[in-house]
Amino acid sequence: MPEQDSHATDAEIKRRTLGDDADVFAPLRLAACHRAYVIAQLGQSLDGRIATVTGESRYINGSAALDHLHGIRAHVDAVLVGVGTVLADDPQLTVRRCAGQSPARVVLDPNGRVPAGARCFAADGARRLLVTRKRGRAPEGVEEIVVEGEGVIPPGAVVEALFRRGMRRILIEGGARTISHFMDADAVDRLHVLVAPLIIGAGRLALDLAPEPVLARARRPATRVHVFADGDVLFDCDLRQGRASDVDNETGRLFASR
Repeated sequence: MPEQDSHATDAEIKRRTLGDDADVFAPLRLAACHRAYVIAQLGQSLDGRIATVTGESRYINGSAALDHLHGIRAHVDAVLVGVGTVLADDPQLTVRRCAGQSPARVVLDPNGRVPAGARCFAADGARRLLVTRKRGRAPEGVEEIVVEGEGVIPPGAVVEALFRRGMRRILIEGGARTISHFMDADAVDRLHVLVAPLIIGAGRLALDLAPEPVLARARRPATRVHVFADGDVLFDCDLRQGRASDVDNETGRLFASR
């Protein structure tokens, strides 16, 4: 699936992916100003895998799913990945397949493993940030956010630090461990799961969440389902729906009416 450049509009992306009657970007535009709004996206096979046993992952999802991902990037203020994703894939994290400005690029790297030459840290006018445990680890020109302590950096602290720096809409793009940590910390408002008509059989799982032994307490997010033109299926999950204290009025009304 080539990452060719294009300058599609929102409407063109919707026609290629979801159809003219769907606007999955609306919650990002309607997100309240008083707090951060966090969306996570992952792509997987029918059996929940994001890579084979050998680590091969390009590409599980089709071209329409990549268009959709770039559309999300164009609607957020920051895109965040864990250092493992940078080391494995060296992503650019820019907007190339649709119209829109590239967001700030954030790498979560507690132990300072990200290479200075990572493509996501290329100087192109967008903000670049490193979230780490110790000061002095950021490459030249990269902003540094230091969260002191040991082990996994608390997702809530990351979201709050980005919000204080003007990044209100945040995309958690990967990898699986990072998305799982943010979900376990209840730091994700919305989850987009793109499922490809593909069975891998074994390999890395898309999510590794804390177990819920009681089925009645399992998460059942309000979900809309869309079939992309090339066969991939999008599950658009509102993780805040039904939690009255957490739902923003405008976003809640939007999805209650659909």
